[in-house]
Amino acid sequence: MITITEAAAKKIAELVTKNEKPVKGLRIGARSESPLKVDYKLAFISEEQIEESDERVPFEGFEVFIDSDSLTLLEEATVDYVDGLMGSGFKIERPRGIPTHLHGDIAQRVHEVIENEINPGVASHGGTVSLMDVKNNTVYVQLGGGCQGCGQASVTLKDGVVRMIKEAVPEVDEVIDVTDHGAGDNPYY
Repeated sequence: MITITEAAAKKIAELVTKNEKPVKGLRIGARSESPLKVDYKLAFISEEQIEESDERVPFEGFEVFIDSDSLTLLEEATVDYVDGLMGSGFKIERPRGIPTHLHGDIAQRVHEVIENEINPGVASHGGTVSLMDVKNNTVYVQLGGGCQGCGQASVTLKDGVVRMIKEAVPEVDEVIDVTDHGAGDNPYY
């Protein structure tokens, strides 16, 4: 479930007690535009704003309320409070882990290349690349978001994804795109 750092818990509890209106707790919501783009919302709520379907997570001095649509997007998320030169505020981060069915050194290394090098680049165009499988040194990837059905997907795959994976993980013999490009929002492949 969700983790709240000591700094964030202290600040939330402080804000709950200082609020002029009665506050029951903190609602945390999440909406996903793509696997790489999740929008988080935080709001202090009163007793009347609690929904029956909300998941309640108790913390010292307050409760966190999460709607059912946000639960999976907040799994393993961490709420922190940062106070720095550029301002202060709450920050929510959630790691994207390797798919649970994949194991082994090659899968882990390919996943790291995809998450740390490839996805930040394709995210600027609303795209994402996901590791689907690794079998006998063959990597299977799926393009999503703006990359699914994009006319430049084959260029992105050959000149970017395949090259970067093979350079970082030389054991990889082949990278196969398993995307159904005809099913994208802008199918053109």
